[in-house]
Amino acid sequence: MSTTSSPPSSAPTPGRELVEGRSERSGTSERATAKMKRGLGQGLLKGLGVTFKHMLKPAVTQQYPHERPDLPPRTRGVIALMDENCTVCMLCSRECPDWCIYIDSHKDQVPPEKEGGRARTRNVLDRFAIDFALCMYCGICIEVCPFDALFWSPEFEYSTYDLGELTHEKERLREWMDTVPPPPPLEEGAEQPAEVQAALEMAEQEAAKRQQAATPAPAEALAAKTGEAAKPPAPAKQAEPEIEIEAGEIDQETYDALIAEGKSERIARAKAKATYVRKKRAELRKAQEAGQPDGAGQPDEAGQPDEAGQPEEADQPDEAGRQEEDQPEEGGDQ
Repeated sequence: MSTTSSPPSSAPTPGRELVEGRSERSGTSERATAKMKRGLGQGLLKGLGVTFKHMLKPAVTQQYPHERPDLPPRTRGVIALMDENCTVCMLCSRECPDWCIYIDSHKDQVPPEKEGGRARTRNVLDRFAIDFALCMYCGICIEVCPFDALFWSPEFEYSTYDLGELTHEKERLREWMDTVPPPPPLEEGAEQPAEVQAALEMAEQEAAKRQQAATPAPAEALAAKTGEAAKPPAPAKQAEPEIEIEAGEIDQETYDALIAEGKSERIARAKAKATYVRKKRAELRKAQEAGQPDGAGQPDEAGQPDEAGQPEEADQPDEAGRQEEDQPEEGGDQ
């Protein structure tokens, strides 16, 4: 005899699931309906409260353009340009989603700041224009500018009757820089930006230099009080005499001594050459002090005094006088 097992009573059936789902949906809809009724009454009361509140206040109408609106400091009116800060890096033009910024430039050679330096190449701004007919005032160009050349200005009165006139060049953008509000003050204890701190230090140094130049030196002030002339400045130190050394010239004594000590030939030759140069410079310095190489004391052809201040005929006696001194008188010998 075969037996069949019946399904357990706890197993869900399709009809039972359908009934339970309908009951859950009906309960949720009832709760939502009740909540909506309560919210509808509260929202109606709040709206009527705001209406009655403004009904009791007098109407205020600003008479523009006779009365200018008081705009907040971060109003996005128009984009202003500080062309001195622009380095033509093209970041603003590349990042603009509307492609409404037009930039033209050329390269220029900048002379070196110090003598003997190398000239540098710099980009010079020729044109910077913004088409405000395309601009959507997102401010991306101002955020990406690394040199603070673009700023927001609260100016908004630049409407025209022609879309072509909404493309403003750098001259007009530079005029709007005068309407840019100053940045908000820093919080207490906050550090100044690096560029601001550097500019303040430079200004202090220049002020100190101007004050020092205006104040007389202590020696000059003392001389002015006592009536005595200030001492002349000490003469500048003479430059080292230039010498010409031929290849292979060294100090032989130094070379032999170093070779005897066991030094290598390269080191001995280098030190011997340095010793030779020092000796030559010492000789030239002594000769300059004695006045020999410059011809000090030698007369010139015109009979004028030379550098030592001696006339032409003072150093050389004439031949007639020398012969008279050498020959004795005839009367004295007899």
